[in-house]
Amino acid sequence: MLTSKQRAYLRSLANTIEPIFLIGKGGLSSNMIHDMDAALEARELIKIKVLNNSMTDVRAASIEVAEKLNADVVQVIGGRFTLYRPSDENQNIILPQ
Repeated sequence: MLTSKQRAYLRSLANTIEPIFLIGKGGLSSNMIHDMDAALEARELIKIKVLNNSMTDVRAASIEVAEKLNADVVQVIGGRFTLYRPSDENQNIILPQ
């Protein structure tokens, strides 16, 4: 669980990154979840965009993906959400206490 200070720090880092995954009308697939897992392991912080033609609500999609990947939802703005999970092998982001 992230504290408000940690969440604010991660939001500041997420301002500069672009979404690397798009959730469309096909929804979430197991391949997409697998790729998101690999991206979280490599980057620790990823941004995902839910397209307008998707039948999935942005907040519901963020919660579902976070539960499947054991990650924390940093923020949900518009059609985008940001996830954070510390890497097991190469941790680059040091969270404030």
